[in-house]
Amino acid sequence: MKNVYVASAGLAKFGRRDGSLFELALEAVTNMQSPELMEKVDAVYFGNMSGEKFTNISNLSSSIADHIGLSGLPALRVESGSSSGAGVFQAGFLAVASGCYERVLVLASEKMTHLSTADTTGILSEVIDPVERRHGCTMTALAAMVTRRYMHDHGLTPDDLALVAVKNHDNGLLNPYAHFQKKIDLETVRNSRLIATPLRLFDCSPISDGAAAMILTSKPANVRITGIGHGTEHVAVQFRNSLTSFEATHRAAAMAYKMSGRKPDQIDIAEVHDAFTSFEIIDTEDLGFFAPGQGFKALLNGVTKLDGELPVNPSGGLKARGHPVGVSGLAQVVELVWQLFGDAGRRQVHGVKIGLSQSIGGLASNNLVNILEVV
Repeated sequence: MKNVYVASAGLAKFGRRDGSLFELALEAVTNMQSPELMEKVDAVYFGNMSGEKFTNISNLSSSIADHIGLSGLPALRVESGSSSGAGVFQAGFLAVASGCYERVLVLASEKMTHLSTADTTGILSEVIDPVERRHGCTMTALAAMVTRRYMHDHGLTPDDLALVAVKNHDNGLLNPYAHFQKKIDLETVRNSRLIATPLRLFDCSPISDGAAAMILTSKPANVRITGIGHGTEHVAVQFRNSLTSFEATHRAAAMAYKMSGRKPDQIDIAEVHDAFTSFEIIDTEDLGFFAPGQGFKALLNGVTKLDGELPVNPSGGLKARGHPVGVSGLAQVVELVWQLFGDAGRRQVHGVKIGLSQSIGGLASNNLVNILEVV
């Protein structure tokens, strides 16, 4: 298996955007550190969750290649729910590692904000088990159940939970690509609208448009991908052994740690899936950073802040950077690359050598973990 490196990475700004799915993708490509490498790619891998439903367009991989000026190259779409961005990253990695291609463009784009909140929620809920959906389950309702159980088991309070949003908005304030560049405080979260008890508006990631792009290559560069992992779990939550731990993350993390030869205490920085604030806490435990029930205590002690021992979601996470569903998993890796390159601007964490990303598909039924290192 060949070594795989990241040659360049870029984002389109997240938020409510006027541009189309294709225009956002082109913006992300143009914003890469070395867009001229586009002329040398052998294939295009495109990540997207629900383009057909959001835009009424299918055959997206060849359409994307056409719109960014790469028509004629092999083009493939990857979908794994809301972890599609991480899924396409791993597909591109495997294509280069196998020796099939020397250099590939990995791209993800999602356009969501032009639809009503009700329509968007309906589309997002289609990743849930059909039986549970027929009984009224939505992503937010299931996330609220998970959060309540964690509170019951470990003593987490609503104010403790709110500090995830406060931290990630502080980080997003430093990220010019973030949907929200707005500082909030505990009172802001407390006074926000209740969505599904105990989750309030500021406990939930926003509906966003956005895109991310990256060139992976077998030619040596400053950042190498050293570990990938992928795990699944029962789609129906009723069949799971635990509500407060995601087995798919455990499986993915074990694979990535084994492949990289790293352990949780060697990770310098992490981007994890915080579509709901409680998920960030659970993710950090499932990844082995903290013991069960200790993730929120690490947050309270400042461990996961930008200047803490293990900065988590320096980009602002899905909560503040935004959550264009098929893009977020790749955007996490872009943030790691920028941090490892030393290109993260005001949110740069100094001295980072090893970064980890974790992305959730569906209600934690299709999860991926990636580890990248400075060469």
